[in-house]
Amino acid sequence: MSALTWTGLLAIRLRTARGAALALGTLVLVTAFLAAAFPRGVDAYETRGVRHALGAAPPEQRTVEISVARGDVTAADPAAAYRAAELGRQDRAIRRQFEEPLRVSGDQSLYGVRTAKALNARDSWLPRPEGPDPAMSLYAVADLARHATLTRGRLPRGAASGARTVEAAVTVSTARTLGLRVGSQLHLPGLTVRICGLLTPHAPDGPYWAVDPLMAAARQDVSAGTPPQKYWRAGLLLSPQDGPALTATEGEPEKFWRYPVDASALTAQEAPRLRDRLVSLEHGAALAKVRGVAGGGALADSAVDGLLDGFARMRAAVAPVIAVAAFGIGTVAGIVLLMTGALAAARRGPELALLRARGASLAGLTGQLAAEAGAVALPAAAAGGGLALLVVPGERVLPSLLAAAGTGLLGTLALPLRAAAAHRRPRTAARADLATARPSRRRTVAELTVLVLAAGAVVALRRRSTAAGGGVDALVSAAPVLIGVIAALVLLRLYPLPLRLASRPAARTSGLTGFLALARAGRAPATAGLPLLALLVALTTASFGGSVLAGIATARDRAALTAVGAEARVFADKPLPAALQRAVAAVPGVDDAVPVRLSVQAADDGGPPLYLVIADPPAYSRLARATGLGAFSAAQLTDPGGDRPLPAIVSPRVLARFGRAPMALQPEFGQLVIRPTAVRADTPAQPGGDFVLLNARSVARLHPDTYAEPANGPTLLLLSGHSLDAGALRAAVRAHTPAAGPPLRLALRSAERAALADSPLQQGAERLYTAAVVAGAGFTLLALLLSLLQAAPQRTQLLARLRTMGLPPAQGRRLMVLEALPQALLAAAGGALVGAAAIRLLSAGMDLAPLALPGASGGGALGAVRLRTDAASLLLPSAGVVVLALVVALAQAWLSERRRESAELRMGERP
Repeated sequence: MSALTWTGLLAIRLRTARGAALALGTLVLVTAFLAAAFPRGVDAYETRGVRHALGAAPPEQRTVEISVARGDVTAADPAAAYRAAELGRQDRAIRRQFEEPLRVSGDQSLYGVRTAKALNARDSWLPRPEGPDPAMSLYAVADLARHATLTRGRLPRGAASGARTVEAAVTVSTARTLGLRVGSQLHLPGLTVRICGLLTPHAPDGPYWAVDPLMAAARQDVSAGTPPQKYWRAGLLLSPQDGPALTATEGEPEKFWRYPVDASALTAQEAPRLRDRLVSLEHGAALAKVRGVAGGGALADSAVDGLLDGFARMRAAVAPVIAVAAFGIGTVAGIVLLMTGALAAARRGPELALLRARGASLAGLTGQLAAEAGAVALPAAAAGGGLALLVVPGERVLPSLLAAAGTGLLGTLALPLRAAAAHRRPRTAARADLATARPSRRRTVAELTVLVLAAGAVVALRRRSTAAGGGVDALVSAAPVLIGVIAALVLLRLYPLPLRLASRPAARTSGLTGFLALARAGRAPATAGLPLLALLVALTTASFGGSVLAGIATARDRAALTAVGAEARVFADKPLPAALQRAVAAVPGVDDAVPVRLSVQAADDGGPPLYLVIADPPAYSRLARATGLGAFSAAQLTDPGGDRPLPAIVSPRVLARFGRAPMALQPEFGQLVIRPTAVRADTPAQPGGDFVLLNARSVARLHPDTYAEPANGPTLLLLSGHSLDAGALRAAVRAHTPAAGPPLRLALRSAERAALADSPLQQGAERLYTAAVVAGAGFTLLALLLSLLQAAPQRTQLLARLRTMGLPPAQGRRLMVLEALPQALLAAAGGALVGAAAIRLLSAGMDLAPLALPGASGGGALGAVRLRTDAASLLLPSAGVVVLALVVALAQAWLSERRRESAELRMGERP
């Protein structure tokens, strides 16, 4: 054929099959968009994660500091090395050594001279809490005027060379603490400092001030002697011109340059290179270059590389879990594209067989079909990939382009490859029924190969776990998909058996509907097994993904409950006000407010302390049952009366340490002799701790006077309920907080749970996993819809013929439903069972802690978070498949009833 003929045939085909072309283009566009968006979505949340890891760290952990001790200064004139002009020149030269992606925040950088050893001020009028002299650190730093507001006096001026008196400024906070004012003089060893001004820092929490807190405020320290004594430490801010003056003191002056790392433009792809730059700056070639500028003894130090290591560990722990979702949705999408091509090839089977019988070559036929599909699929894939690049933020472009190109290529080749396999040689038309088809040897070998791969993936995942690190293993990540494929292949082999068994008794009944539905289901073409494969894999993936999300939510709920012990927790270092319980009990949503006396007791065995929990048994047992933390019966703490030991509920560790023998405790209101009678792993007042739970009435009976004293009142209030009004609860706590004394503190389970999900890396990964599960469910329904629509014309014509023979409309609807149900029920039941089996097999190797809990790269305080079977995730997708099958069948019957039989059965047309 000529090129013109090929083009003409292609145009004719696309004009006459606009619906099929539009459906294929839409499917490829959506699939290409999802495929291209996935790697960009991963890049986006990882970038937010690394920026959060650095941005949320304290200022001292996200800076690079270079220092040169006095002993390492080898210049001929040591004092000249400390001059402001020389330090400024070195600062500019050091900045030029920083290479991308190491970016520093210039407006928060700091350099100058400081004393590494504090100097004691001998002035008698300075405050001395327990005797030792206040210790002063001196800072001759640059850009002081840009980072502080002058409140009183003036900025320090440089002293003359060799002068023994220098000027210094202090912050208002330091002046208030030490009683300093403008004009005060401090006599230090070898130097006198006169206070010339008071400053207010512009951003006290910023890197300029917060890295060395002494610059902004005085603080109390404890001496290392015996006995330890409290004393004040403070910082004095000198002129940058007075750096040489510090060399005459005993303070061991050192030059330093401090550069906050700017992470605002850092990407996840740049994080490994940034770490390499920092390691080189601390220990490698970059440090040698810095020493060439700052001096041979220069040292560089930064905690940023540690932050990047933590991010890398979290990223490596999350990646395998996300890879499971990627393999699942990718496999389902690929199967749906292949199924679309196979169904198109089956629909055009007579046409292609006729062309082959009339001499069309296999290569020419395949090329024509590839051109037809490519004319639709390739532009749609390009549009989907381009839309993903525009809509989804991200850094890398190539992975998205490759994913979109792969989608377009699969959409192009699905139809011609399936047609080429079915029409390798001209053959007479023969019906290949699903119920009588015999698997070929090639299929058997392929199925056994997949079985071996699935078994290996399951074993590898159970042994390694997703939290083991070491990157993404494709075989391990594909384990849920392989299990679904194996189950689908088994069901495809077993599917004809129940059809044949059910058709025999149906043939002997007087009704037509059951026998006809089973006969049509059994006479479906052998390619009808492909939709079943797609459905089962998609259902397994959706069920598995839903269980992952449910496991994450459950782990966060459990962690929040363990942290708080109830829906809310009000506590203080001293007894709570008596009116507080009544006030919080009136807050909307609060069902019960349980006061608890919680005290810490030293243990006789020298081990961890014991937490003594004293509460009213009925109220506390209701709380324990409501929270699920160590539920017990109030009768277990019944007061025995007399001098007998009090029954106690203890933790397993307390029982292991002290046994069940009576033991004496000495709380603040008197001695108690207790005897463990029950063991619980948790209790609301102290989840997971070494606790001893006692009956408050028993303690009050033994020590009525001291127990009733206000100083021994409850220090803890635990609240149970549903949908607590957090605002009203906070207002009640604030209203009852005493003006003097320790503040009341409120912990909410809802706030604790929200804090567990505030990491951008975890949030992004969870959203991406959710999107993958939703997309997988969508492809599941699409696969079912395609399989039902494939046989729609034949069903419509069958109904038309039967209506001409007198079939009532109700029986026609029943026939449509019964014909669609076998495959839908098989897929639904198989999907639920295989999903449950996959969760059971893979739960030992799926650690969800990196996704569920912040900072947990492999379990954390609660241990590994394992996958749990979620009934809703298993049953809802399967139920959706059955419902959709019924809706489509009933809709098709309804549409057929509204059309005349002559519109369906016209003489001379091919059925």
